[in-house]
Amino acid sequence: MSLPPVVPNPPMPRERRFHHPPTMRAALILVLMLGTLTIAGTFVTSRVGASSGSPIGATTAGATNGTADVPGTDGGASPTDEIPPDTAAAREQMNPAKAVVLGVVEGVTEYLPISSTGHLYVTQRLLGVGDTRATLVAGYGFAIVIQAGAILAVLVLYRRRIATVFQGLIGRSEEGRNLLIALVVAFLPAAVIGFLFEGPIKSRLFAGWPIVAAWAVGGVAILLISDRIAKKQAAEAAAGGSGSGGGKGADTAGSIGTTPGQDARPPGRVGRSLDAITPRHALIIGVAQAFAMWPGTSRSLVTIVAAVLVGLSVSAAVEFSFLLGLLTLGAATAYEALSNGSLLVEAYGGIEITLGLVVAFVTAAAAITWMVRWLEQRSLAIFGWYRLVAAGVGALLLITGTIG
Repeated sequence: MSLPPVVPNPPMPRERRFHHPPTMRAALILVLMLGTLTIAGTFVTSRVGASSGSPIGATTAGATNGTADVPGTDGGASPTDEIPPDTAAAREQMNPAKAVVLGVVEGVTEYLPISSTGHLYVTQRLLGVGDTRATLVAGYGFAIVIQAGAILAVLVLYRRRIATVFQGLIGRSEEGRNLLIALVVAFLPAAVIGFLFEGPIKSRLFAGWPIVAAWAVGGVAILLISDRIAKKQAAEAAAGGSGSGGGKGADTAGSIGTTPGQDARPPGRVGRSLDAITPRHALIIGVAQAFAMWPGTSRSLVTIVAAVLVGLSVSAAVEFSFLLGLLTLGAATAYEALSNGSLLVEAYGGIEITLGLVVAFVTAAAAITWMVRWLEQRSLAIFGWYRLVAAGVGALLLITGTIG
């Protein structure tokens, strides 16, 4: 009796493992990181406020004219409250020297991942500018309007790239059109959230302890991811800059440059050039930028990290962050100028505002050039350590009642 032939079992199909697309993985990492930052920052600020028995940002130092002090105080003052501004008092608080100091602080910190808003908040209170309910709107407006100087620095340093974007606007450059679409998509989340929640953000977060918490959490975050970004920088350098942010529209804030449209990269190592950014990448970066509306977080920090996570090279991420700032900061500056421009001129006059703008332009140009060159050879870690030091100094100033 013959047995039926033995038919070998067919090979079992190999188990297919589910892999998140690179962009999805980046989005998940980004959401987890920003969620952790938000939860930690909220916990710290709420605990500090509860332990002091007063609202977050409260101060025991009375303001002039017997009024309460800054946002979050017992008086509940915020830039959105209906408090008659006292332009005469604001004028007495300001002078050319203070305008120069504020311009330096704005220019140096606007594009570094250390938060210009946090530094201006502390500096204004140390100088006694905009630190009362009657002068708060004027002081806040001054800090916003002098951003125009920092914006101008980017326009000058990245003029060739911006010219390419304008060519895309009129249909003469596909590269410029794609970048313009990406910038608009990245701009929209923060614009919508800012429009809807401007009041709560200013009244509840524009205060000392929320800024200190954001400095600290952001510093820890930078230290946690700086090694990964440094490895990516090393891979890009070894590849001869193939992942840099250049293209024919690149400029010379540093030695940023590459072949237009280049997207080749060893898997997981060298990032894409700026020409390869897609609307999906831009949307993730834009959502990250919205988190920077928490004062002290730093718009540059979250947008650079988000851009690296979605696959851009470090230099391309930095350049995109700077270009995105043109829209975001430009919109904020224009809105403030239209809303309170006449008040600012009446309160401070043209000399102080002009000084702040000019100094912010010069120092921002120097800071951008330095940062680009620094990141060509070194990591972001220095900014993480700086933020932790700033958080410690800020906490000390708050605890001692030096600022509110």
